[in-house]
Amino acid sequence: MYTLLRDLLFLFPAETSHHLALDSLKLAGKTGLLGKPAALPGRAVTVMGIEFPNPVGLAAGLDKNGEYIDALAALGFGFIEIGTVTPRPQPGNPKPRLFRLPKAQAIINRMGFNNHGIDYLLENVRQARYPGIIGINIGKNFDTPVEKAADDYLIGLRKAYPVAHYITVNISSPNTPGLRTLQYGDELKRLLLSLREEQSKLAQQYGRYVPVAIKVAPDLSEVEIRDMAQVFSEVQIDGLIATNTTLDKSAVQGLRHANEQGGLSGKPLTQHSTEVIRQFRADMDSRIPIIGVGGILSGADAQAKLAAGASLVQVYSGFIYRGAGLVCECVEATKKAG
Repeated sequence: MYTLLRDLLFLFPAETSHHLALDSLKLAGKTGLLGKPAALPGRAVTVMGIEFPNPVGLAAGLDKNGEYIDALAALGFGFIEIGTVTPRPQPGNPKPRLFRLPKAQAIINRMGFNNHGIDYLLENVRQARYPGIIGINIGKNFDTPVEKAADDYLIGLRKAYPVAHYITVNISSPNTPGLRTLQYGDELKRLLLSLREEQSKLAQQYGRYVPVAIKVAPDLSEVEIRDMAQVFSEVQIDGLIATNTTLDKSAVQGLRHANEQGGLSGKPLTQHSTEVIRQFRADMDSRIPIIGVGGILSGADAQAKLAAGASLVQVYSGFIYRGAGLVCECVEATKKAG
């Protein structure tokens, strides 16, 4: 059934079909066709001090503004991550900026953190009926200089803290100029230390501890992973999300849209993201959990991420290609990992 619907949606430009699908899902939720927003029963797991009803989540990027939380939650995810959201609203990059590569089960995007700003997102979170786990993914505005990026992340952290179950710091999108430089060396350590200091203050202010995870790129060398893992271990981050999209298009050369600028996600990223997880798990303090994301299109892919060292997994592009059936398949597959 979903295959027929997907083929119909794929007749439209990618961003148009994206909104059509989500708006239709939201309407179905409001009319009661989807049932209650609740997680599928699965293998419960405690990660970052949070008990997840199942380890299969929705990655950030699908619901940038928190407008579809209840509808998406009815599909059985163990947790939902919304965003990336910036302090101020911004339009993102010029259209077209989203491209499907069906033969490779892949997507290329250069969205550029298009969103309505964090205040709009937070209002949507407060209005949602979903009682489950929500992560809020924060980024910097495109016109904020990289050397002042920490200011934007601190704004996002302060504003998201009262309502989020966890907060993700996105320093790995390839579509905001200069953003990925924050992943390295002294820049990385300074940013993490400022976030940890603010997190401590907020924990005292609100009487609750909200963990902060860092999302990294797949385009890292072994040396870079080792250096980043050392910093993460020293600072004792709460969690790592590996990985974001890749700039390496070699796996899709010759296909339509393969030369479009932006980050590649989906099946071509499967093995590479899993290997990055494996390397971080080997090099990083074992107490720091990893959320595995990148090219999960089957239950076996989800299992492979867990076997490589992830404690949770997230889907995005695979969800576009396979629908809610992928969520169920991954939840069932991850039961075996326990």
